[in-house]
Amino acid sequence: MEKLGLNEIREKFLSFFETKNHLRLKSASLVPEKDKSLLLINSGMAPLKPFFTGQETPPNSRVSSCQKCIRTPDIERVGKTARHGTFFEMLGNFSFGDYFKDEAIAWAWEFCTKWLELPKDRLWITIYEDDDEAYEIWNKKIGVSPDRIVRMGKEDNFWEIGLGPCGPCSEIYFDRGEKYSCGKPTCKFGCDCDRYIEFWNLVFTQFDKDEEGNYNKLAKPNIDTGMGLERMSAIIQEAENIFEVDTIRHTLDYICSLAGVEYGIDEKKDVSIRVITDHARSVTFLISDGVLPSNEGRGYVLRRLLRRGARHGKLLGLKEAFLSKVSKTVIELYQYAYPELKEKEEYIENIIKIEEERFEETLELGLEKLQEYIDNLCGKDTLSGEAAFKLYDTYGFPLDLTRDILEEQGLNIDEEAFAKEMELQRDRARMARGDNEAESWKEDIYSKLDKNIKTDFVGYDNLTYHSLIKAIIKDNTIVDKGIVGTEISVILSESPFYAESGGQAADTGFIEGEGFKLQVLDCKKVVGGRFAHQCKVLEGTVTVDDNCVGTVNKKRRLATARNHSTTHLLHKALRNVLGSHVEQAGSLVEKDRLRFDFSHFKAMTEEELAKVEREVNNSIWRGMDITVTETEIEEAKKMGAMALFGEKYGDYVRVVKMGDYSIELCGGTHLENTSQIGMFKIISEGGIAAGVRRIEGITGEVLYEYLINKENLIAEACAKLKTNEDELLRRIEHTIKDTKDMEKEIQNLKNKITESSLDEYISSATEVRGIKYVFINANSSGLEDMRVLGDKLREKLDNGLAIIYSKESDKTTMLAMASKPAVAMGVHAGNIIKEITKLGNGSGGGRSDMAQGGIKDNDKIDEIKAVLPIIIDKQIK
Repeated sequence: MEKLGLNEIREKFLSFFETKNHLRLKSASLVPEKDKSLLLINSGMAPLKPFFTGQETPPNSRVSSCQKCIRTPDIERVGKTARHGTFFEMLGNFSFGDYFKDEAIAWAWEFCTKWLELPKDRLWITIYEDDDEAYEIWNKKIGVSPDRIVRMGKEDNFWEIGLGPCGPCSEIYFDRGEKYSCGKPTCKFGCDCDRYIEFWNLVFTQFDKDEEGNYNKLAKPNIDTGMGLERMSAIIQEAENIFEVDTIRHTLDYICSLAGVEYGIDEKKDVSIRVITDHARSVTFLISDGVLPSNEGRGYVLRRLLRRGARHGKLLGLKEAFLSKVSKTVIELYQYAYPELKEKEEYIENIIKIEEERFEETLELGLEKLQEYIDNLCGKDTLSGEAAFKLYDTYGFPLDLTRDILEEQGLNIDEEAFAKEMELQRDRARMARGDNEAESWKEDIYSKLDKNIKTDFVGYDNLTYHSLIKAIIKDNTIVDKGIVGTEISVILSESPFYAESGGQAADTGFIEGEGFKLQVLDCKKVVGGRFAHQCKVLEGTVTVDDNCVGTVNKKRRLATARNHSTTHLLHKALRNVLGSHVEQAGSLVEKDRLRFDFSHFKAMTEEELAKVEREVNNSIWRGMDITVTETEIEEAKKMGAMALFGEKYGDYVRVVKMGDYSIELCGGTHLENTSQIGMFKIISEGGIAAGVRRIEGITGEVLYEYLINKENLIAEACAKLKTNEDELLRRIEHTIKDTKDMEKEIQNLKNKITESSLDEYISSATEVRGIKYVFINANSSGLEDMRVLGDKLREKLDNGLAIIYSKESDKTTMLAMASKPAVAMGVHAGNIIKEITKLGNGSGGGRSDMAQGGIKDNDKIDEIKAVLPIIIDKQIK
């Protein structure tokens, strides 16, 4: 058995199946496409679901892939065991109604025993207990001894998710030898120890389970197999676990060199080393696929992994940000299999650095919050699970971090309550994304249409086109006709309407035929290469197979095209002004506006925005021709065309070129010349995520209306200030100065009034056991004025406390301020405000020397005044 590296095993697998006429597919993105049931791709088969369900036609009836995957349910166990990891690669070969068990089993055996040279006497086979066909193949055709073929029950060897496609499985195991045995006399195949390890699962999808629970045979059964690349590498390399596999060990050793520690000496440190090793891989691949840190969805998964890794770096003594350095080793090792990593290296590094810096900030805030929770335990020794969860959810505090800090102070956590909060969060997340994998295997209404019904898009060159009504859907049901007044979805054989995609809004318009007229409200791409035109029937009755003419709203299309062409110019200008690190991270192109998201790591300055806007307009005024060509993807890249971040491209692409200035891959609709844009104006710029900025802008007629509104606003301002446009700015400056002078004079008068009232307030003070306090109505004063009054009263009252309130129509604001001697005697302004506001159906609190709050029941003032002496008396030591 030759000791192959992980990269070599991957290539061997894919090359082997190419000899069996399998099309080698590139790994899909970790971000699922058109699959709301998954947060992240978690298996080799997941991106291929549309092919298995028949919703889409596969590029070949036989395919193979090495799919990057992320699984996080066991994230808390990563590092604590050497088995668990969040990132892994899944090798797989698939058949869509082509070959079946004979070939799948024979090729699996051939690859294992001939290409990998695994010893036959160390391989074991499991099959579903009723799958005699698989047994016959393994035993009679392959020659595996009956005592090495083990029948298993449905729980272990039958794949099904609710209704739909399902079938028996056959798994291949490797006997790692007595060295890995648990040592028990009963240890044999099936034992839970590490001796026998499953590495390849062959799923024979031969049934379709219906709602009555019947397993109906599929006319064309499928094959779906999965082999964990890291697990196979551990077997081939005789590594103890996945962390000792060559590529992963390289990253692990680099972490050890950074931290100045040795792996395998201290188990606590080993946990941290493994966590960082695993999470660095996940983080690198997630960011390369366009995921950004956030507080929800897959962005939250990324943030959690990144911060967990950063935290374990601190446990190893790493004080500086380090994860971007570790990420570089991941890129170095995986760049040949995944070239996008090298292409996005600078971007990945910057996102990681920014998030590590943010974690530093939240860590400080979290430590303050934890200390506040500890201070409020009031003699108890256990922090609530709810508080621990808030630290985890809001401040990114892993549970083990909170536990460590509490243990240092002899305190505990209610981990059971924390676990309940975690489960509730998972439930919320599952509900938010409709996390029901069985649902994703169900057919939608469009997949039930005849597979020969397709839509050819002819809208690049035509805004009007003769076509045929191929299908009509109403209320999620396929129907023969649509009548006046109803809303329906129509499939055309050819369509001039652009369907929403790539950030560009859909076309609208009309579909007309003999005796009917439909208004097209929207147009979307649906399964099977079809365009669904969402229509309202304005006149008559439309029937399947009717001839028709589709007419696109030309004004809307032109306005949308203006904005789309402008985004290409904007992208180029941003790269010229800010640097080549700028990448498109998303866009929205509508008739009224454009929105462009891009990678950049700080807010743009006014000067930078002006430069970008000027460059875009100069490009518009140059009147550059916009040309579109179709070519192969590799040829397009040689031409210098930019591929956009996160976009999925086929082998054949459209290249949009604007003079000698901009060249990008794009499937949208564009103008013929940049001069048709007219002019461009940036309306706003801001941050939307770590390392991602957003520009919003307008062009054409919308920009003209914008300028007219600005002119009207200036004219109105001139009229109100009785000046002209040339003098407007000077008049505004004078008005602001006059207003500030008046405000200063008013404040001085208020201060004098306050000063004159101080003696009266102090003479009304009540004394409770050495504490003098006043309860004063500030007569609708603002909070700032109340604070000024409170400060002056504190100065005059030695052992004093001032409680000031200000009534409004629906509430009363309350402020309490205590002098230092009063605080030393036990007075706590925050607790006083907390108690008295409760009496008035309100809330509040604060520090011992100053606090504020409010009440909703204004008529409770007298009651509050009456109980104040009792509350103060309780506080005095």
